Amino acid sequence: MPMRTSTSTSTSPRKGRPRFRLLPPRLLPSRALLSRLLPNTAPWRSSRDFRLIWSSGAVTLLGSVFTMTAIPLQIADLTGSPLAVGAVGAVELVPTVVFGLYGGVLADRADRRTVALLTELALAGLSALLLANALLGTPMLWPLYAAAGCAAALQGLQQPSVEAMVPRLVPHDQLVAAGSLLSLRWSIAGLAGPAAAGVVVAAAGVPAAYLVDLATFLVSLALLAGVRPVPSARDAEAPQLHAFTEGVRYTARRPELVGTYLADLAATVFALPTALFPFLAAELDARWALGLLYSAAAAGGLLAAATGGWTERVARHGCPVLLSAALVGAAMVTAAFCRNVWALLLCLAAAGAAAWVGDTFRAAIWNQSVPDGLRGRTAGLEVLVGSAGPALGDIRAGGLAARQGIRAALRSGGLLCLASTGVLTAALPALWRYDRRTDPHVAAALATGADRETGDCAPRARAPEGAA
Repeated sequence: MPMRTSTSTSTSPRKGRPRFRLLPPRLLPSRALLSRLLPNTAPWRSSRDFRLIWSSGAVTLLGSVFTMTAIPLQIADLTGSPLAVGAVGAVELVPTVVFGLYGGVLADRADRRTVALLTELALAGLSALLLANALLGTPMLWPLYAAAGCAAALQGLQQPSVEAMVPRLVPHDQLVAAGSLLSLRWSIAGLAGPAAAGVVVAAAGVPAAYLVDLATFLVSLALLAGVRPVPSARDAEAPQLHAFTEGVRYTARRPELVGTYLADLAATVFALPTALFPFLAAELDARWALGLLYSAAAAGGLLAAATGGWTERVARHGCPVLLSAALVGAAMVTAAFCRNVWALLLCLAAAGAAAWVGDTFRAAIWNQSVPDGLRGRTAGLEVLVGSAGPALGDIRAGGLAARQGIRAALRSGGLLCLASTGVLTAALPALWRYDRRTDPHVAAALATGADRETGDCAPRARAPEGAA
């Protein structure tokens, strides 16, 4: 007689009824194991302002991905050139550098919530202009580049203030968890946004994507308005660009911080093939998969975030920063040899998971060890690196693909990322050895944050065990 293998039964000693189990108890994950894997939501529970910032950013990111998907697709349709798509990165580069630097100074000299609100309002205006251009009978090309440049400038102004708010709103011992939740937000938006944008564009056209983006900005503005003010220090000077040099000098004195920026650049400049996605989809005869290509890395990041509870138990934050960059490079080398769209998607997902790990530990190093008075300017450097890296990556990938082909651009980028990570590991041993338990900057930042007299910083937390 054939046996049923889908379930197992046992007889209850009390009622004599069969009890069905899908898996034997020994194969079910224990509650302790789940608590170690699932992300820590303590910052979400303990801080209303963090919840508002997280939700506002999630809504904005979701809408922005619609525009990030629509602009390259519009340019590709209007020009048919990978170089023209890659040129978006060139247009974004200068505004990112200039306004990212000034945005860091502004975050240390002005109310950070006010900066976030005003720039969010201006970004909503850009979405309205893109919508108007898309509704023309024949959309113009130059507004796409102009909007990309202006958006880069506004995001350069905004992001340092948003990031510098978090350590003021979350207890120090929850900063790693907060960074993990913020990375999770990026992954959710990056996964849902491109897939939804692909469906919307296919069903209703590009104007609908810009309309969705505009609507999400309005929701985000309402959420940001509920965040309490986060003013600068009482003795802060008026915003001046030359004040940024103080943050640069501070960062230069800490090789482990320099290493976090360079590791990020290695991954984004060499191993970020976003500009190639429309052409990879066409080469594989899978235009239907364009949205999946855009969201594959986010899917990998989401999986890593959903099982990222282990990150809070890692004290040596520099090691995973370097290892994650190397894994991104290895994934891109493998992707260069994939002739099946599903294999390519798997490589992109692996790269996204590795990137999430690197982002989480970079944020932990910055948030836990940089004093509040310099946090805006170091965040400005982070914005500069985080935005300029992808822009340079688009230029590199698009230019090389135009000359040598798409596969050569993928392969060489991955190899350069691997080589760069090896050089960084050898040249900056301070990053590899970084340990939050013994780093004096962590203890100093904790003491400074707890002793502020403004009354608006996060509650004091006990210093990590073993901290200097």
